[in-house]
Amino acid sequence: MPSHGQLTVLITGCSPGGMGAALAQAFHAAGHLVYATARNPSSLSSLALQGIKTLSLDITSAASIGSAVETLTENLSTRPSSPHAAVSEGIDILINNAGGHYTAPISDASIDSAKTLFDLNVWAQLAVTQAFLPLLMKSASSTSSRTANGPATPMIVNHTSVGSVSAMPFQSLYSASKAAFARLSDGMRLELAPFGIHVVELKTAMVRTNFIRNSNTNNVEGKRLQLPEGSLYEPAREVVEDIMSQAQFDGRGMTAENWAKAVVGDLMKRNPPVFIWRGDTALWARLASMMPCSIMDSILKKMMRLDIVEEIIKSEMKSSGRH
Repeated sequence: MPSHGQLTVLITGCSPGGMGAALAQAFHAAGHLVYATARNPSSLSSLALQGIKTLSLDITSAASIGSAVETLTENLSTRPSSPHAAVSEGIDILINNAGGHYTAPISDASIDSAKTLFDLNVWAQLAVTQAFLPLLMKSASSTSSRTANGPATPMIVNHTSVGSVSAMPFQSLYSASKAAFARLSDGMRLELAPFGIHVVELKTAMVRTNFIRNSNTNNVEGKRLQLPEGSLYEPAREVVEDIMSQAQFDGRGMTAENWAKAVVGDLMKRNPPVFIWRGDTALWARLASMMPCSIMDSILKKMMRLDIVEEIIKSEMKSSGRH
């Protein structure tokens, strides 16, 4: 890790309008060398114009991951040293930010789509971490002294979201994938500590990005969010599809810029916290994760209008003579 204060940061999932792009800009503004990545490199042009390095990286493709590692390794090995300090040929911070979403009732969920979601939110994260681990190890073993104005060791930051601690109605598959990623992050923290690599889990609540709008029009099935014909929720279709759209959350939360600035501040501490809770309602989500299920279920039912859905379903069953 360079002693002159500039860190090398690699961030996955930096398409415009998302939290990855906001993080890239915040780290760049703080004076660090940032490599922003996305599946479509042309989508990173606005970041490149700001002086941020960009790389093509599809985290679900072994070939794409391998190519990104090769390119980055070459770039770092030819990076000129500072006149004041040696420059590590490794990376100091890997941020596993890229991920996907899938909204559907458990009774109607596509198993294939659920597997695709887990491939993206769990297995791809492991693949990226394994691939870039040698570059993190280079930073950990660097002979240059540690910067006094930043983290003492290289780190991996896993973006799991508050969804990893609480399942929202019709988003349980997404939450399950994030919970699996959170447990994977716990294992990384313990297993990589002997090698001088710190692991941080980033649990984000509401932030204003294009995530919800993208999820509504292009989920893992590539279709708009609709209940299938014959769904158990057919009597309450209109209400359920509105809940699935998450329209009540769209446009709410702190700005991505403010969120990213706060996260970078957390990560630049000498000893960054193991868990970072950021975004509107993050504190509430943290406290809610400690509540008894009976209380939490009651709150979620009212907040997500599941009580209305239940009333409609019961009314329909009663009118049809079912019990």
